[in-house]
Amino acid sequence: MNISRTTNPKIIAVANQKGGVGKTTTTINLGAALAKQGHRTLLIDLDPQGNASTGLGIDPENRLVTTYDLLSGEAGPTEAAQTTNVEDLLIIAATTDLSSADMNLMANEKRSFMLHDAIHQPSIDALNLDYILIDCPPSLNILTVNAMIASDSVIVPLQSEFFALEGLSQLMLTVREVRQTANPNLRIEGVVLTMYDKRNNLSQQVEEDARSNLGDMVFQTVIPRNVRLSEAPSYALSAIDYDPASKGSIAYVDLAKELTKRASHSDRKAS
Repeated sequence: MNISRTTNPKIIAVANQKGGVGKTTTTINLGAALAKQGHRTLLIDLDPQGNASTGLGIDPENRLVTTYDLLSGEAGPTEAAQTTNVEDLLIIAATTDLSSADMNLMANEKRSFMLHDAIHQPSIDALNLDYILIDCPPSLNILTVNAMIASDSVIVPLQSEFFALEGLSQLMLTVREVRQTANPNLRIEGVVLTMYDKRNNLSQQVEEDARSNLGDMVFQTVIPRNVRLSEAPSYALSAIDYDPASKGSIAYVDLAKELTKRASHSDRKAS
């Protein structure tokens, strides 16, 4: 389908098939940091657990129009997007309904392109977005594939732990497959090391291995293991609002700056 667009937000999937790597924490805090730096940002919660929605203060009873409605075509992005307690950060929230999307989508011949078609329709221009971040579920299922087909690039949170790089290879294969079959422009935006403890030899070893194997693909910014990052969601706040002076908050502000610098560099190369 040829769709005419007037604005062109950068669309990034935040993905890793392993759970507990800081994926949702990264989506929430990167989104909040981008918004606070003046970039109007939409977060799409594509995880049936809905943790990104909860972490940004969207109570279940207020999730009346959700990502399930967006995927099924029941609602467009302007109807589904809600404001959050962060200025210039919008969210399309998720509920457990999304867990049945796998089965329901399988019957649709365009099942892999449903998110792409939903967020590339001209009506989304009314939201005046600079960035769209998609919080993917912790698996390489039809929802994650939808996110990759809809996106310009993928950010991969990588926990600083043993075997971290082994799990990355399967994700890279999926990205390559999506690139070959459905979205030739998809690329890895970067790998971000999370839960990093500089006092821990293992964290240092994982960083060394990641940088020697992946080079510039690894963001310079690393996200430390930080209690404020863990506490913030229970107050329905990003860490940047909960404790802006914490090491975790500062790291996500730095990551947002590094991302926008990379994005403007790749835009210049493309033009």
